Amino acid sequence: MDLKNAQIMTAMVTPFTQDGSQVSVQRLEKLIEHLLQTGTQAILACGTTGEAPTLTVAEKFTVIRECARIIDKRVPLIVGTGSNNTAQTIEYTNQVAQIPGVDAALVVVPYYNKPNQAGMLAHFTAVADATKLPILIYNIPGRTGVTMEVETISQLAKHPNIIGIKDCTGNVNLAKIIAQTPADFLVYTGEDENTLVAKTLGATGVISVASHIYGQEMQQMYQAIDQGNVKKAATLMCDLTPKVEALFSLPSPGPIKAALNHQGIQVGGLRLPLLALDEKQEVALFKQLEI
Repeated sequence: MDLKNAQIMTAMVTPFTQDGSQVSVQRLEKLIEHLLQTGTQAILACGTTGEAPTLTVAEKFTVIRECARIIDKRVPLIVGTGSNNTAQTIEYTNQVAQIPGVDAALVVVPYYNKPNQAGMLAHFTAVADATKLPILIYNIPGRTGVTMEVETISQLAKHPNIIGIKDCTGNVNLAKIIAQTPADFLVYTGEDENTLVAKTLGATGVISVASHIYGQEMQQMYQAIDQGNVKKAATLMCDLTPKVEALFSLPSPGPIKAALNHQGIQVGGLRLPLLALDEKQEVALFKQLEI
């Protein structure tokens, strides 16, 4: 399925039972239907927001298969498959590729190992060469400890199986990436606070956490830009900005899970080492979110 029209992609939480001990397929179905009804145009499963590091391999495959079944090709489905082990990333990505309904893989820049630019280039080339799934690069220095430079991104963008990037290095780099990659290379900001600026710079859109509860507002903002109504888009972004800040005031996805549960979209708890918000934190969050 073509991703070029998917401007608002939700980096989806993984719904658990209340104590976080099991993945809840029933809650997953309700969550996906909520997202598709409120502006989400593509779904990313088993990513950072989905607490992928705490999911077992069996749980990941359950989530992916159930997402594919529930979505039923209504929107693109992207799956996080990256790790800091190139061979393992290739093996897992190829396993995910066998699941009908998966459209692309999000592959993170290798973390912990701290590869240089040549190592990153070799890693992504090896993965892209070895899998049929289209690849999106995930450049998030705050979690990986290293930054993929724009020159490296522009080189990888020439690979026919690397179709885009989720970038979390700010608007200056985002503008450079857009300018130095082919027109059909998909460029997403991974930072909700940059949703508006990314679009005005010419990015494809945003891979968002806030869209779990503010998808309609984000869709309205992008529609306003398309219609040339910059003032309306700016007003919507100004209203969203403090709410986005609140959603990242504590380790994610704690705040967004608390907000969804509060709104009746039950997604359960979190898994250690992340902690659910306490009552005082929830009260402060809901006040900031105006929910």
